[in-house]
Amino acid sequence: MFNEAQKIHDCDRHLIEPNKVWSEYVATKYYKRSPVELRLALQKGITPSAGSKTNTSEYFIAGKPVLDNWTDTLLSGTRDQSDELADNLHQTISGSSQLTSMDKSGIYSASIFPTFTGYIVNHNAVDSETSIAYAQGYNNWLEDYCDADKNRLIPVGVISRHDPSTMVNQLETILEKGWKNITLRPEPIQGLTLGDPSYEHFWQCCAEHNVSVSLHGGTHLAQPDVAGKQRFNTRFAMHACSHPMEIQMAFLSLLDSGVLEKNPTLKIAFLEAGASWLPSWLWRLDNICYPEFPSLIKNHITMLPSEYFKRNCWITIEIGEPCLDEVIKIIGVEKLLYGSDFPHMDHIQFDLNGNLTEKFQLKEEEISIILNQNATNFFTI
Repeated sequence: MFNEAQKIHDCDRHLIEPNKVWSEYVATKYYKRSPVELRLALQKGITPSAGSKTNTSEYFIAGKPVLDNWTDTLLSGTRDQSDELADNLHQTISGSSQLTSMDKSGIYSASIFPTFTGYIVNHNAVDSETSIAYAQGYNNWLEDYCDADKNRLIPVGVISRHDPSTMVNQLETILEKGWKNITLRPEPIQGLTLGDPSYEHFWQCCAEHNVSVSLHGGTHLAQPDVAGKQRFNTRFAMHACSHPMEIQMAFLSLLDSGVLEKNPTLKIAFLEAGASWLPSWLWRLDNICYPEFPSLIKNHITMLPSEYFKRNCWITIEIGEPCLDEVIKIIGVEKLLYGSDFPHMDHIQFDLNGNLTEKFQLKEEEISIILNQNATNFFTI
């Protein structure tokens, strides 16, 4: 079906977790103590539009909403999602149906990311043991999900950050599955940033085992974040901030803490935040911050911040965004990735149909490298 030139890899493709993930794969002790429930919004007096296939619903864990600040207004807004979107969501529930959706869009292989698991595992209402149990339950289910075609569905494991002292053991469990890819939230979790000293051994293990770490955020996490309620409470404003701003600060945390200095082979990808912010951010770090107080950074930032990014980091680009030529000039085309974010509605229009050189405003050979070669290098496919 696909020749080598057509083997496009989607670096950020999502699934929708069915209820059985929690009831059948999470250890009974923890599921009973902090059950995950899917409650139809009809219970809140919201009725879907006539003839719509979309059931508006809301996840809860231990009786608390999984999505923070997911208001009645938002619930009402989601009820009018198109039937096409509802069909797309349904296609990602199983590995076999995910493959069908990939065939339709010309995607050969994909790195598979969760939708709700990152919110559940990182929720501030659960303790460390429960958080780990939900991460492990999801990973076990994901293994079965990707068994539909191990060559085309590439699992990306989830790790709980609630207790950093457990993260190496969690990583070892994932490595035992034969996986080399994990995902973490970019935000501070339980008050700790990614550069906290308690993560040091974890980062060392990732580097030693050639584990690729994808940082992937999302709006409405039940933890303090850059778009916290002290500043914004609308979906528009929070969604504008959550992805790109958290990613920028995640890179800064890894840089400023010396994680990138100590682990020169560590592989980090920044997903679903675009790349257009990168030139201005790296310029500021290189030209304003780096020269200011050299004595304060001499032991943990020994070269320009942009050089660390070029060495350690990859980043996804979005169709139609500006400044990609400048991004390539700074970090090189080999550090760019493509991710569809399928089936989520904020990226549903970003598909690969049509003239790609016009859509990306890049050369044909650059697009070819981005759609296949770079993903193979980062995810060790």
